[in-house]
Amino acid sequence: MTAESSSDNHTSDTLVLQKYALLIEYDGREFKGWQKQTNPPVRSIEEELEQAVSFIANEPVKLICAGRTDAGVHAMNQVVHFETTAIRPKRAWMLGINSNLPNDCAVKDIISVNEEFHARFSAISRTYRYQIFNHPFRSPLKRFYALWNYHPLDVTAMEKGAQYLVGEHDFSAFRSSECQANTPFRNVHYIRFTQKEHLIEIELKANAFLHNMVRNIVGTLLEVGLGKEEPQYIKDVLESLDRTKGGITAPPQGLYLYNVEYPDDVTPQFEANNATFRV
Repeated sequence: MTAESSSDNHTSDTLVLQKYALLIEYDGREFKGWQKQTNPPVRSIEEELEQAVSFIANEPVKLICAGRTDAGVHAMNQVVHFETTAIRPKRAWMLGINSNLPNDCAVKDIISVNEEFHARFSAISRTYRYQIFNHPFRSPLKRFYALWNYHPLDVTAMEKGAQYLVGEHDFSAFRSSECQANTPFRNVHYIRFTQKEHLIEIELKANAFLHNMVRNIVGTLLEVGLGKEEPQYIKDVLESLDRTKGGITAPPQGLYLYNVEYPDDVTPQFEANNATFRV
C-alpha cells in the first residue's frame, strides 16, 4: 500500500503507509461522545484526537475506534487505529499528540500494527464497567463518575437476574431505537458484580454491544435491586423483545469502556501498565 507525496520530509516520491494503534483514556463528561459531528459542531473525542494526530503527522489522518462511546461515557482503554506516511519515533508521537490534546483526553501508548489489524472489526470482545454509588447522601466527588442511588440495592438479586442475559440472545429489549446495528443478537460472556463499601461495580463482557445496551441493562437491573421486580423479570424483558418492558436507560456518567480484546494474530502489543488488557 503506497501513497504519492512530494513532502520535503521524505527522500522518496513513493511513501509507504504505516498503520498505528493508539491506546487512549478519556473523561467523557464534557464530550458529546466519540463521533465527530459538524452540524452543529460539538466537542467530540474523535475531533480532538484527529486534530492532534494530524498535527504531529503533518498530514490529515482518519481515526477508527474499537467502539463509539456516547456523550458523558468514559474510556479507560479505548483502541484506535490510523494510517500515515509520517515516520516519527514513539516518544515523538506520544509527547506530540498528548501536548496537543486537552486535559480530559490522553494517549497511553502507540504502536505499529500489521495491515490486517482493524480497531473495530478485528475486536473479538469489549468489556464495560458501570459504577453505582449506593449511599443515602450524594457525593459531589462522584457525581460525574458514578450513578447515585440513595435506596439500598439488593446486589444478590441483581446478580441472579443478570445471569439470564449471559449467552447469545436477541437483545432487542435492551436496544436503543436509534441503534443501527444489522442484528440485535449479541453474545454476553459474563456479567459480574463487585462491591466495596458503597460503590457497586457491574462488569459486562460481550462480543459486541448494541447502542445503549449496557445502560439499558443496568437500568433494568435496578428495578430488581430496588425490590420492584423479581430476578425473573430480567428474563421476561429479554424474551419480550420490547424495549418498553424494561427499566430506564441508566445515565452515562457511570459507564466506562474498560477493555477491548483481539485475536492473537493481530493483538496490539501495548506496553501501557494495564493488568487486564490483552497483550
